[in-house]
Amino acid sequence: MEFKELLERSGMNMKQFSECFEIPYRTIQSWKIRERNCPDYVLDLIKFRLENDKNIQEVSKNGKRE
Repeated sequence: MEFKELLERSGMNMKQFSECFEIPYRTIQSWKIRERNCPDYVLDLIKFRLENDKNIQEVSKNGKRE
């Protein structure tokens, strides 16, 4: 799975994703447009956290953290 697909599946915009995962916004931009590649281990960690962290699932649904 590529980063762009993971970002889209999260339901968050780039700013929300950046804040949620504490990844610099510019890095998110670079990964999305494939200017740089997100390391596979980071993709795996993000995917795991999206699937298992209830707080992040709320961000995806409501657009904000509780």
